[in-house]
Formats: sequence, structure tokens, C-alpha cells
Amino acid sequence: MNEGPGAYLKSLQEILEHRRLTPLFQPIISLHTQRIYGYEALIRGPSNSPLHAPLKLFDAAGRAGLLAELDMLCREVILEGFRRLDLPGKLFVNVSPECLLQPGFRPGKTLELLRAHNLTPERVVIELTEHNPANNYTVLRDAAEHYRQMGFEIAIDDLGAGYSGLRLWSELRPEYVKIDMHFIQGIHEDHVKQQFVKSIQEISGSLNCRIIAEGVECREEFLAVREMGAPLAQGYYFAKPRPQPPVLLPRELFLTRQEGPGSPYLKSSSRYGTAASLIRARITVTPDATFQQVGEMFCNAPELTSIPVVQDAVPIGLVKRHQFMNMFASHFGRDLHGKKPISRFMDNNPVVVDKNMPFENLSKLLVGSTQVSAADEFLITARGRYVGVGTIAQLLQKLTELQLRNARYSNPLTLLPGSVPINECVDGLLHKRRPFTLCYFDLDNFKPFNDVYGYSAGDEAIKLLAEIITEVCGKRGDFVGHIGGDDFVVVFLSESWRERCQTILNILADKIVRLYQGPHIELGGISTKDRRGQPCFYPIMTLSIAAVEALPGRFLTHHDISMRLSQVKQQAKSVPGNVLFVDRRESEADGRLRAYP
Repeated sequence: MNEGPGAYLKSLQEILEHRRLTPLFQPIISLHTQRIYGYEALIRGPSNSPLHAPLKLFDAAGRAGLLAELDMLCREVILEGFRRLDLPGKLFVNVSPECLLQPGFRPGKTLELLRAHNLTPERVVIELTEHNPANNYTVLRDAAEHYRQMGFEIAIDDLGAGYSGLRLWSELRPEYVKIDMHFIQGIHEDHVKQQFVKSIQEISGSLNCRIIAEGVECREEFLAVREMGAPLAQGYYFAKPRPQPPVLLPRELFLTRQEGPGSPYLKSSSRYGTAASLIRARITVTPDATFQQVGEMFCNAPELTSIPVVQDAVPIGLVKRHQFMNMFASHFGRDLHGKKPISRFMDNNPVVVDKNMPFENLSKLLVGSTQVSAADEFLITARGRYVGVGTIAQLLQKLTELQLRNARYSNPLTLLPGSVPINECVDGLLHKRRPFTLCYFDLDNFKPFNDVYGYSAGDEAIKLLAEIITEVCGKRGDFVGHIGGDDFVVVFLSESWRERCQTILNILADKIVRLYQGPHIELGGISTKDRRGQPCFYPIMTLSIAAVEALPGRFLTHHDISMRLSQVKQQAKSVPGNVLFVDRRESEADGRLRAYP
């Protein structure tokens, strides 16, 4: 097939003349409600055409001076398709700002198309796309202002794809920002990407902007972005772009795994608290309940602040008393709307959370949400099925109680959980018969270092070890506790605990030396006297790690496993240098231990 400029121009002219464009729609998901928030519209040329791919299509139009004509045709077929399919939510339409500068551009044409298809600007988000934004700030700014004045919301694409993205964000102040898929792919395994997304999420909250995580392709990525509080997401994990996209998604997509570091017992322990403790029973209605019926329910129950709307056990909306009663009590409210279904008056995008969501994540979600106020309520589900409502006031009260409790049982130097939370965590895992590994970390030769350098230097050594352990383990979902002094405990749920223990040993061996002065570094330790006044030499501090694997049924309580761990620790301390000692005893008759120096 001839794919020269002449063939491209001929194909383009045929496409424009015969409207041979196919709109595809990819769902954008609200991670709060676990439902479709809207759709991004994409365009494809004829499948047998050299201009099937959108990049080639728009490049050919730009070269031929027909960019405005192609852009407007895209909008026409997209709006026609969106309306024909009767898709719910918002429509995200990609627009090139350069079209505003084209001779064929017709101001106001988009509004005409919306009116022709009985759509309002409030349902459409203009997604400004620009491959070289650094050279076109003025054009982008003018385009954003042009569409915003007509009532459209603005989105920018590929944040993070170039150095100019943050400047673009600050100048355009869009309502939505899409994070480039590079930062989403493999995010569950990449601490740097996690920090980037967390930072963007924090900035977006202060700018009243919502981020969309693009390119979510697997369950682990979905769980990671949801864990970080991203409000919206899209990607192949949910659905591919299709001419006829789904309007509902399988409930299984949103279930949290019961096993693995993505959803450990640790985060649902009493130390953290979950939405389950906030559940309050509330009368519900189906979406076909009438306006009049709901009004009478509010009138008969003055204490009722909201009514969830539930269909087939799935929450689909929330009727808020204050807003509803203003309409119900108006002069013509009942006459005009009395027999209409409540689905037309409910908030169809309430905050919905799973009952196992930790308080920490829930508070971040609610703070970053533009959907709730301090007095609002949210819906709570179990495996996608409605179980009750929760209030922000309840959450604040529970958080205050937990903060006081955690402060009481935290180590004052490192602020890590102490013995009580550690024991609760271990007992909880044993009760659930979940396999885990309990590791004990103890500095060797700490006391002579503390005696020679003073308690302040000793505190620095303890904090150094705490920082290393937390950095290697704490951000991966494992439980890090501080028993006291230079003794720490980590509850590992993943199979990579050996590698992480070895990483801790390596990092500490490199950094601990820096706490010593030059002469002691040269000697490799401290020459001093023991308690009886006898000369004694203590090498530079090392770390002993004792590990006990808790298989289901092996231990009954934290007392049992701590006794075994104490025995293993004594063996570990008997080996000089940095060492990991693993208990290999499957029964009392098998007393083998293994060291990993």
C-alpha cells in the first residue's frame, strides 16, 4: 500500500467527507464509589486506512491544514456516540489547543453540538493535549480560558512526562490532572513512584484539583493507587477503550485481597482501626422510591440525616436531608416532583468505602475529597455490598481515641509501637492462622558505646537503627515495633523477609561506624574497663537478628512465640559480627538453628 504524503491526504479527505471515524470510550473510575465516574473519548480512523492510528491521523491533518476540520468532526462523532449509548457520568474529550488558531475554527460550535445532543457543558471535561507545552504556554492558557468561560471543566494530560508539567498545572489550574502512566506502572514495587504520586495528591488537595491515575493495568497497581488516596483511575485493569464500553464494572475488581502485604492484618489491628467500627444501621430505599415517600420518611424521623439508596444490595446514591427537605418543603416541590423516582434527586456520587479501610487511609480520602463536608456521611460496604453509614464526626472521635492510645503505648524516642501493640498484632495473626515471621533486632556492644559516648550518642544509635528498619520494612506493609532500648521487633508477612534483613545488616554496617570518633574507628572498637575494672575491648557495634517463622498452628499466643524468639536471640548473640539467625525447629525434638552471617 502506498503510504506517501499523497496517499495520506487522499485518505484524510475521504475520512472527512464520509465521516469515517470511530469513537471509543474508556471508563474513568471513582475509587471512592467504586463506580464509573465518566469516560475518556478516543478516536480511530478506518481499520484498513494508513490513518487508523490517531497520531498519524492528526499529523496528516496538521500537515494538510485541516486540523480544525478534523477536530470538529471528532467532537461530532464523539458526542453522537456518547448520547446514542446513553453513557453515565462525565465525558472527557481530547482537544488540541492549536485548533483555536486554525483558519477553519468556529467559536461556539461545540456548544451547538452539545445542545443538539441534549448535553450540558457541566458534563464535559476538555482534556488539553499538547506534545510541546513549553513552547505553547500562551496558547494553552488561552484555550483553557476559552473553554472554561463556556462552562467546561479542564483536564491536563501526562503530568510528570516532562519538566514543564508542574508549570502547566500552576498556570492553568485545571479541575483534573492525569498522572503519566510511567509513574503508575509498577508503582506497587517502586518507592520513588509512590512518593511522586503522594506528593501530587497532596498538591492537588490544596488546589481543589482531582488526580486521575492513568495506565492502571493490574490489581497490584490498583490497590497501590487506592491505598494512596487517588480519587480517580483508568486503565486496562478496569476496561479497554471500546465502541460500546461497560456502564457497570464487576464487583470483584474492587475486592481487597485477604492475603499478601497489600492488605495485612497489621493495618486492621486495633492500633489503626477500620471503617467497620464506624458502621451505623440506617433505613434505605430503592431507586424507584418516590420523592413523596422519601419526604414522608424524613418528616416522620427528625433524627434522620440521610437515606442511602440501595439497589440489589449495592449502594448507588445518598439522599441528604438538608438539601432534599429544602426542595420538599418548597411551595411547588411536592406537586412537581411527588411521583418522580428518588434516583433523580439523590447524590449519585457519594463517598463509598470498604469496611476494612484503615482510618489513616479513610481520613486522607475524605480530606482530599470535594464531595464531603464536615457534617457529611459516607457509605460503608463489605465486598461491595451495603452494610451501613459512617460520619466524619465519628471518624474524628475514633482518630482522637486512637492517637491517645497509640501515644500511650509508643516508644517516646522513636514513636514506634511498644510491647502492647506488638503483642496485639502477633495474637491477631495467630488467631487468624496467618503465616508470618517474627524477627528480633538487637545491637551488639551498645552498652559500652553508650557508656563512653554518653546517652545522647546512644539515642542517636537507637534512632539510626529505627530509621533503617522503618525505611526497609515499614513502607512495605510490615509491622515495626520498638520494645525498648536497642531492641526492635518486625512482623513480616511477605516471603522476602530474609532479603530485607540482609539489607538492614548491610546498611547498618556502613552507617554505624560514622557514630564513632577517629581513634576508635582505627582500632575497630573501644578499649575500656569492664564492671570489675579489668581492661576490655569492645568491637564496633554490630546487629544480631533472630527470626522465628510462625506457621499456622505452631504457636497459640504471643507468649509462646516470644519464648522461642528469646532462645533464638541468645544463639544469635553468641555469634560475633552482623548475623541473621533463623529458627529451624519444627518440633521440640528438632533444635537446629541456622545462621546467616
